[in-house]
Amino acid sequence: MTILVTGATGNIGAQVIQHLVNRGADVRALVRDPSKANFPAGVAVAKGEFLDVDSLRSAFEGVSTLFLLNAVVPDEFTQALIALNVARSAGIERIVYLSVIHPDVYVNVPHFAGKFGVERMIEQMRMHATILRPAYFMQNDLMIKDVITGYGVYPMPVGDKGLAMIDARDIAEIAALELLRREQAAQPLPTDRINLVGPDTLTGTDIAAIWSDVLARPISYGGGDTAAFEQNLNQFMPPWMAYDMRMMGERFLIDGMLPEGGDVERLTTLLGRPLRSYRAFASETAASS
Repeated sequence: MTILVTGATGNIGAQVIQHLVNRGADVRALVRDPSKANFPAGVAVAKGEFLDVDSLRSAFEGVSTLFLLNAVVPDEFTQALIALNVARSAGIERIVYLSVIHPDVYVNVPHFAGKFGVERMIEQMRMHATILRPAYFMQNDLMIKDVITGYGVYPMPVGDKGLAMIDARDIAEIAALELLRREQAAQPLPTDRINLVGPDTLTGTDIAAIWSDVLARPISYGGGDTAAFEQNLNQFMPPWMAYDMRMMGERFLIDGMLPEGGDVERLTTLLGRPLRSYRAFASETAASS
């Protein structure tokens, strides 16, 4: 009985592997370049990538449970569908898929729409999966730490509807727990969706106020201009991705990213502890600077 983790060298995937190893699971990691893999002792490494179908067939052989994490890339949707089809052919009936919250609402945002399409395939093909739907990752704000500390501005277009930001460490632990729940079940479990949210729903002004407290100096919220946001992102990411992020920001302003009733309580029960707060994240980030 083997759990295969894709996206294994990324922030979430690496933490998922560590949690699984800590709990005694038999883990295999899918990586493009095994020479760059650095995993805990006992983790098997499979060389492969999503668009190399033969490598997936080999990597999926003997796997009982799959963690499917696709990076935000232009062909993310194709990669995910190929992986699920190959998994189905390999007889894998236990899946945890990392989607995104509200993909049925953020319909014009490319990576949200792609993940919603993958969810539809899981349902239509009657696959057995936990679909994890995380809200905005707190750790995304590490990209703008220098803007916050250097210019005194929180620039993300969060708006005034609010985002239920979640710590990536909580995402990884919940993913590992769900993988183990499915792996250890006597029969494949029915498909389930879990919104992954943080304990607080914060507006742009709320977040700026937290940074003001943590840094002990005024930080203002200046993130309502999505055109400027896209222009800034163009300096360090491909234009298609900067535009994708702009579309996401515009939906932040229109819809927010709000939890549903009972989400926080469900996650707290699942973890057996409180969810990490944005204030704690900001304090840790400031202390490590």
